Amino acid sequence: MSMQLWAILVLGGLGCVFGIGLALASRIFHIKQNPLKLQIMDMLPKANCGACGFAGCESYADWLVSDQKASVEKCTVGGPEIARDIGRLFGREVVAAAKKKAVIMCSGGENCTDRFVYKGVATCKAANQVFGGHKSCLYGCLGLGDCAKVCPFNAITFSGPGKVPVININKCTGCGLCVAACPKKIIDLVEEKFKEAVSCKSHDKGAVVRKICKVGCIGCGICVKNCPVNDIVLENNLARIKYENCNNCGICIEKCPTKAIKKIA
Repeated sequence: MSMQLWAILVLGGLGCVFGIGLALASRIFHIKQNPLKLQIMDMLPKANCGACGFAGCESYADWLVSDQKASVEKCTVGGPEIARDIGRLFGREVVAAAKKKAVIMCSGGENCTDRFVYKGVATCKAANQVFGGHKSCLYGCLGLGDCAKVCPFNAITFSGPGKVPVININKCTGCGLCVAACPKKIIDLVEEKFKEAVSCKSHDKGAVVRKICKVGCIGCGICVKNCPVNDIVLENNLARIKYENCNNCGICIEKCPTKAIKKIA
């Protein structure tokens, strides 16, 4: 018998032995899955974004199975619907919170001057550690896109240094990862039903804002006076929408002299 045939027979025999061994091992070491966990896994979106505070959807499902009184509202991707569905599995009626979207409360970017030229590591976190960042407004966007880098749903577009990233609200799940990533804390989660936002976080006085940013809030209070539902307040030189009675009338957008109030796109 030729050496080639011997080699084929030996390799084929070893393959059969190893195959049988693996099949036996899979039976011996098989871990039976909890049927409740499997039901929960079928409901979860399997985005594995980590916004719930766990490594992924399976880890969150394990936690829910281990404690059926635990919060079923941690999956922001699935939203209120999934929270209610999981609640029913546990025999609970869940009144889930309204779904939210991320909004960048700054339109500065190229509209805001720089204090110095920053040439360090191209992240907002690193830039913020250098005298609070290179922008003249110490409250504004640093324009290096940390929020876009952490978004697992490609809902944030960053077009380059100095630009304020743009959030696509149709893709945003309100997971909050961008909120945590922003060192300036200029990203807020707003209920989906609201369509207006004060696109500024500056607490500087109006005279200072006028010198450094074309679109910053100058604390004039015109929006406060004209809001028909009294849903805007002036705090620390900055207008703030309370999002309690807002009816999306758009009057504040029309009246704002610096266009610091914008439509949430």
